[in-house]
Amino acid sequence: MSWVTVIPILTGVAGMLISALVFRQTSRKDIAGEGVNKGVLVSDVGYIKAGVDDLKRENREFAQRLSGITERLTRCEESLKQAHKRVDTLKGE
Repeated sequence: MSWVTVIPILTGVAGMLISALVFRQTSRKDIAGEGVNKGVLVSDVGYIKAGVDDLKRENREFAQRLSGITERLTRCEESLKQAHKRVDTLKGE
């Protein structure tokens, strides 16, 4: 075989090897990048979950406060009703 035939064959083989190595290296970087993206996504979901938990806790506290206020309002209405009855009896005398 002459050099004119061997050089293009070697160049072709070297080109294939280089492209295979570049492809392998790029795929490793892509996999690492996907791992980072998944980690960021998981942490973001964690923050959202913590925010939802805070909102649920605040909602429970608000419901308890509202229940207390409702109970106090009922007592005030009863007291007002009794006061009106006393005033009506005093007017009747």
